[in-house]
Amino acid sequence: MIFWTVTALIAFAAALLLAMIIIRAREQGEPAAAYDLRVYRQQLREVDKDLARGVIAEADAERIRTEISRRILTADAQLQKRKSGPVQPRALSLGFAIATALLITGGTLGLYWQLGAPGYGDLGLQDRIRLAGERAENRPSQAEAEADVPAIQRPEVEEGYLQLVEQLRQTAGERKDDARGQALLAQHEANLGNFKAAYQAKTSYIRLAEGKVNARDFTELAELKIMAAGGYVSPEAQTDLQKARAIDPSHGPARYYWGLMLGQIGRPDLAYREWAATLRDGPADALWVKGIQGQIEEMAFRAGVEYRPITPGGGTAPALPGPSAEDMAGASELTPEEQQEMIRGMVTRLSDRLATEGGSAEEWASLIGALSVLGETDRARTVYDEARGAFEADAEALALLETIAAQAGLTE
Repeated sequence: MIFWTVTALIAFAAALLLAMIIIRAREQGEPAAAYDLRVYRQQLREVDKDLARGVIAEADAERIRTEISRRILTADAQLQKRKSGPVQPRALSLGFAIATALLITGGTLGLYWQLGAPGYGDLGLQDRIRLAGERAENRPSQAEAEADVPAIQRPEVEEGYLQLVEQLRQTAGERKDDARGQALLAQHEANLGNFKAAYQAKTSYIRLAEGKVNARDFTELAELKIMAAGGYVSPEAQTDLQKARAIDPSHGPARYYWGLMLGQIGRPDLAYREWAATLRDGPADALWVKGIQGQIEEMAFRAGVEYRPITPGGGTAPALPGPSAEDMAGASELTPEEQQEMIRGMVTRLSDRLATEGGSAEEWASLIGALSVLGETDRARTVYDEARGAFEADAEALALLETIAAQAGLTE
């Protein structure tokens, strides 16, 4: 309430000052003709003094008096004309002054109401980071978000296609152990805008695939949940993205949605860094690159960063280490136990390298997230404590680590 009172008083004072100027409607100082009159009259007195001292003759004095008198008449006529000129109507001035005062006061408060944050106190950086972590932990679940999403307009499709999808639903319901059928059902439900049914079918596919899934599968699952929630990245979708990033930290779509999630929980600084690095790494024609390009400037503004266009695929920032294309191709031939062991091996190698050689805050954050996905919470907490010690003098790095730890449930 104090803020609104002070703001209103300041706006009213400025409006009152402007209104007084409008009502008075007069120039500061005096007309030039009045100054001229005083000068000419002084000159007349000087002529009489010069004549008395014998400096000039009587004839010259008379000629000078005539000329000065002519100038006095001209200046006086100008002064009288100015005084008798049209006067601004007082009622009009008063009405305009009141309208200006209302416009300034009301416009100032209304503009702040639209663009500002009424009732939002001033917060330091650490408080904002803490609130972002709390928001990440306490934000609505997938079911809660879906309940608040208004009904979407279904795409218009041919009746024959609807019949085929209905047949697919019946077949998939009868053959619940058919992974391929669940994958097809997820695809066609998404085509019809039935995103909840689509991600349920995709979940069944991942379960039936017995570990033979990749980062793309988990990202698609997260994307379907995000679309079902109206663009909101729920904790459930975040878990799917963490699994995708644990398998392939350089997976572009997962990085795009990860940045979107960071922006939603109040960390636009981390979101901008994630998107900027993703743009540098990604191909220019990728759909997720287009998505980032359409939003990164606003994210930079929210982060307080002066945005400069980034050329996709420029590659000025290396991606975090992850499995190579050959590793991913070979992983599809492994058993679920062997795939899990492969992932653990990559996490172990990253952990050993960071322990012996050190690394960036992003790499430490990636390791913490991967360990939490694997269920090694105690080890993730130990790594988090080590990383905090390594970056205790870097506030930005600490902010990243604290946010990742909060998302992984490592902080109280």
